[in-house]
Amino acid sequence: MPKAYSLDLRERVAGFVEAGHSRRAAASHFAVSVSFVVKLVAAYGLSGRLDPKPSGGRRHAKLEPHRAFLVARVGEQADITMPELALALEAATGTKADPASLSRWLIRNGYRFKKNTAGQRARSPRDPRGARRVERTPPAEDAA
Repeated sequence: MPKAYSLDLRERVAGFVEAGHSRRAAASHFAVSVSFVVKLVAAYGLSGRLDPKPSGGRRHAKLEPHRAFLVARVGEQADITMPELALALEAATGTKADPASLSRWLIRNGYRFKKNTAGQRARSPRDPRGARRVERTPPAEDAA
């Protein structure tokens, strides 16, 4: 990810434009892109701030407030599919979630469910009885 321009450069560019120069002239003078100058001056005009927006970080998880519902639903019906879980979540809470998002959330929270191609629970060669319905494993330390 590219690094943000320094606050010093941002102040000099904004000052150059406020002194009456065009945005294109400022871009050429400071060897930055025209779009950077245009966006910087527009943001400065709206908010009066020149500092860059935060970069990276963890996005908020919209599924986290519904943890109790999701865990209870998976506990009730261990072989629920992700599209079924997505529909149940939307019906109960009004929150739309993609099935893939639900799957990633469940995996991050330690839930695993493996099916074979026939749709039956996978069987281990060492355990002919078959796998347990849903395994709860602790999430990895770096998952949070």
